[in-house]
Amino acid sequence: MPQKIAVLGAGTMGAGIAQLAAQSGLDVLMYDIKSELVERGVANIKSALQGRVDKGKLASEDMDASLERLSTTTNRDDAAGADVIIEAAPEDLALKKEIFGSLSALCSANTILATNTSSLSVTSIASAAQRPEQVAGMHFFNPAPVMPLVEIIAGSRTSPDVVQELYQLARTMDKTPVRAADMPGFIVNRVARPFYGEALKILGEGSAGVTQVDEAMRAAGFRMGPFELMDFIGIDVNFAVTRSVHDAFFGEPRYRPQPIQQRMVEAGTLGRKSGKGFYSYENGDKGEARRTAIAHIQHKRSNPIVPGNLSQDFIAKSGIELGNEAEGQAEIIARILAMIINEAAFAIGEGVASVRDIDIAMRLGTNYPKGPLRWADEIGLDTVYAILKNLQETLGEERYRPAPLLWQLVTSGVIGDVVGEGFHSPGEKGMV
Repeated sequence: MPQKIAVLGAGTMGAGIAQLAAQSGLDVLMYDIKSELVERGVANIKSALQGRVDKGKLASEDMDASLERLSTTTNRDDAAGADVIIEAAPEDLALKKEIFGSLSALCSANTILATNTSSLSVTSIASAAQRPEQVAGMHFFNPAPVMPLVEIIAGSRTSPDVVQELYQLARTMDKTPVRAADMPGFIVNRVARPFYGEALKILGEGSAGVTQVDEAMRAAGFRMGPFELMDFIGIDVNFAVTRSVHDAFFGEPRYRPQPIQQRMVEAGTLGRKSGKGFYSYENGDKGEARRTAIAHIQHKRSNPIVPGNLSQDFIAKSGIELGNEAEGQAEIIARILAMIINEAAFAIGEGVASVRDIDIAMRLGTNYPKGPLRWADEIGLDTVYAILKNLQETLGEERYRPAPLLWQLVTSGVIGDVVGEGFHSPGEKGMV
């Protein structure tokens, strides 16, 4: 089991990982290129730990012990003596490859090099290392000390022993690890794309407004609606991830960005951090949805795209309870949730992760009320399939084509809990 961890980067993510490792009893070396960046990172760690002490979540002596296990440097080569090096540098492929290339020349043959990338190819990063079999992804979610999920990603040449070491390291840090293949977006950033993308599609076609969509998804059990969440994340950040996944899949229609987002980025309306996004913000508080040509399109479609009986059947089987005043919410929920389930089915079919790990990842990484594949079994795979086929035929768009695995299961009579078989078989064992 690794005893000494080096973290490259003292920004929000790097400092968070360093704090987490130190709290877990590991010796930690935190690096950044300038002393002021390192000092700021240490100050942030001290502040975070003190906050836990003030709330009674951490004893003061444990805080002192954690800080004693933390050391810093501005000499990157000092990291070569660590058992595991976790890189938390900016999302720049050339920079990450340079880091891994230079450090692998100095490290021992047993040193594990882990990248915290959220979107770049682990295989590509590893190609710069002398021993690519020692390189893997270890994707923490922000804030690292709080968010429970860690994605462990194997590149095409990563040793299974390295994946297992990082899996156990995540457990030592009191995190829940899941394994993912080296595919664009891994699990969370890929399966979550329709939550934003379909909401933007609904807005762009005029089927519903910002507030309607957000209210519908909160009614479905999501903590925030998609437009509220995009404002919170940053319109520019969300748009960049969407473009990255779209490009990595060579223009796959399911990930096509929406021009509304691009115009908002160009206008500098980036959400909470700019004071204006899909909503306006006064003193950090969310105000009304902004009625501008860029961010708000008037609801102009009167006829539903999904027939009422189909969307209502979807809602009834999902366990979601809507009030009598919730006009139009059933269609919004059915469209967005069916697309999330479909994306999870694509990921299963392509071997990205197991049924169990996808459901865990989406509950812990995005706070979804249920794992999408568990939800699919409860609703019925045939009902989800019917929603997707209706959208594909009505709107004439390939973005709605059902995943091949979903089609195979439905046509073979494996439709979920109603017959005792679906993505989960009895006993919570994934059937695929």
